[in-house]
Amino acid sequence: MVCTANVCRSPMAEVVATQIAQRNGLSQKFRFESAGTHANKSKMRIDSRAVAVLERRGYAVKKMRSKPIEKKDFQRFDFILAMDNTNYSELQRICPPELQHKLKMFLAESKGVGSGEVPDPYYGNSEGFERVLDLCETGVQGLLRSTLA
Repeated sequence: MVCTANVCRSPMAEVVATQIAQRNGLSQKFRFESAGTHANKSKMRIDSRAVAVLERRGYAVKKMRSKPIEKKDFQRFDFILAMDNTNYSELQRICPPELQHKLKMFLAESKGVGSGEVPDPYYGNSEGFERVLDLCETGVQGLLRSTLA
C-alpha cells in the first residue's frame, strides 16, 4: 500500500490488512507492507491521530516508521496499491515498464466508495481519519475477496 509520506493512509491500510488477514486465517497467504512516494529517509512515526482511530476500533498498532517505496519493491510484491491518483501517477513514473501490471488503485475492487481514492487526512481532523479507516476496511475486504476468488 502506497501513499505520499507513509504516515497516515498506507500504514493504516497495512495494519487493517494484516489484522483482517490474521482474523480470517490468511496470515500465511498474504504479507502486507506500506511505503510512501515521498517518504523521507528520517523514518517518521505513524501519525498519532491514525494510531488513535485504529486503536478505538480494536486494531493493535505496533511501532511503525515511514519508508519510501524502493525499486526492489516492484519486484518483491505481487501488487503495488496506490491510495490516490497522484500516488498512482508517481508509481507509474518510477515502476519499470515490465512491472506496470502490478500497479493498482487500493480501492479498485471496492464498490460504491465514490471517487476510488483514499483522501489524505493529514491536514484535517479526526473525522478524516475515521473516513480513511472506513475506506481501508472496505478496500481490504475487496482486495481479499478478489484475490481469493
